[in-house]
Amino acid sequence: MSFRIIISLAICTSFLFSCKNLRQASQNGDSSNRIRGASNSSIQKKYASILGVSTAQIENIKLYEFIDEWYGVPYKYGGQSKSGVDCSGFINALYSDVYNKMIPRTASAIADEAKSISKSRINEGDIVIFNIQGKKHSHVGVYLLNGKFVHASSSKGVIISDLNTPYYQKAYSQAGRF
Repeated sequence: MSFRIIISLAICTSFLFSCKNLRQASQNGDSSNRIRGASNSSIQKKYASILGVSTAQIENIKLYEFIDEWYGVPYKYGGQSKSGVDCSGFINALYSDVYNKMIPRTASAIADEAKSISKSRINEGDIVIFNIQGKKHSHVGVYLLNGKFVHASSSKGVIISDLNTPYYQKAYSQAGRF
């Protein structure tokens, strides 16, 4: 066989095996083997725009895909599903799916168990806790980037809000990390 034919066969074989592995991964629900940039770029662009950051800063694709799936789910006290969710139910689902961590079910228990951190040290994925209408540790969200956090609002469902708005500045209680 000529050298060109051998090289061509090697390239084709390699291509076929990589396609088979990608197909098997997608059938098994494994998105970690996706071709980098194929679907990630639209999530990165969307959330970079919403958060006011560069697309390069949107690194935790799994987090933003999770948010994208839940965005707009209506609020339901005690809810834990996409038909209706409360703030701690949403945070529980997020932590379970994105970080593979089980955390307490209520906002106050989350506040009690999370390691307290200063507001100046908040990182993406940290918990933000609020005192709403004078009720201590009654609301919880997950910090994203650039002062923004995701949460299940009692009036608007799952949304992204800004910590720097007067309402959330006044209600802010603490930040925590698991």
